[in-house]
Amino acid sequence: MDVEKVFHMTGGVGETSYSRNSSLQKKASDMVKHVILETVEEVCLTTMPKSIGIADLGCSSGPNTLSNIKEIIETVHRISGTNKIFPQTPAEFRVFLNDLPSNDFNAIFQALPEFHHQLKSGPSNIDIAAYPGSFYGRLFPDNCLHFIYSSYSLHWLSRIPQGIYDDGKSMNKGNIYISEKSPPLVSKAYFEQFQEDFSLFLCSRSEELVSGGKMVLILLGREGLHHADRGNAFFWNILSMSLTNLINKGQVDKEKLDSYEVHFYAPCKEEIVDMVNREGYFEVDRLEMFEVEKNIVGNGMSYGTMVAMTVRAIQESMIAHHFGESIIDSLFKEYGRLVDEEMAKEEIRPITFLLVLRKL
Repeated sequence: MDVEKVFHMTGGVGETSYSRNSSLQKKASDMVKHVILETVEEVCLTTMPKSIGIADLGCSSGPNTLSNIKEIIETVHRISGTNKIFPQTPAEFRVFLNDLPSNDFNAIFQALPEFHHQLKSGPSNIDIAAYPGSFYGRLFPDNCLHFIYSSYSLHWLSRIPQGIYDDGKSMNKGNIYISEKSPPLVSKAYFEQFQEDFSLFLCSRSEELVSGGKMVLILLGREGLHHADRGNAFFWNILSMSLTNLINKGQVDKEKLDSYEVHFYAPCKEEIVDMVNREGYFEVDRLEMFEVEKNIVGNGMSYGTMVAMTVRAIQESMIAHHFGESIIDSLFKEYGRLVDEEMAKEEIRPITFLLVLRKL
């Protein structure tokens, strides 16, 4: 499966869209907002840009990206009017919104009139452009960016790790990610794909950022060295269980499950730090681990249902392409039920990392 062509968040503003089902991501961003804005301020005072370049990598199609960009611009505008070191607002704000070509960029640009209306008391010299393409490679000209933001994107790999296949068949049958039953070669293949992708990401961004420029990266991860923990990996295990239940009901062919894998990797802290140090382009300013609060469920919706709606908005394009659209409703109804069932037994702790990098 060509990930770059198929994978995208569910577009539009319908009930199952990413726009309507990204509150967990918004909550995480809000929890670390002070770090994001402090980093923006540090970049301005260090580089003193006359024209500032800002990029959101993996912007998706919901309201979160413009909300974040608005606060970043307001921060730059505020400090330029109150700080003697940085006395003038940049002559222009160059904002680049990046995601894969299949992303629903139209939904973002339809929201721009309201975005500019909310910024009417701020700077007017704001240019916003879409930059479709994979961030695992070069996107922008040399030294054109001062600040890069990426939220819940870097745990997605550029492709399914080729090392999980033997003679064209998956060694991870019955699973869609690393599980307790997966052969050791499977976790090794996923880790090696993460290394390849993250290395390319760091190298590419180092050429696009100015000296002293910074990145704030929010991504899913895991607490320890063990891959199959009761965190983000376990949510994929529950999705495998849901598909297995549909197999038992005659709604899915077993061969379809055996040939489906997710292009995802949850790194641990040690793996992230080792990669950054090894590549040598950036210095780690900050690396924090946190959990998104689970008490944000509304409208009488269970936590499992909210997680199911969130995962559906993210994975529907891939699952529908592989299994067909007819199973989507029943699959995620079963998934939500199983998440609630497992939560009643024992807590599931999906870990998120906040990583701040400074270009050397």
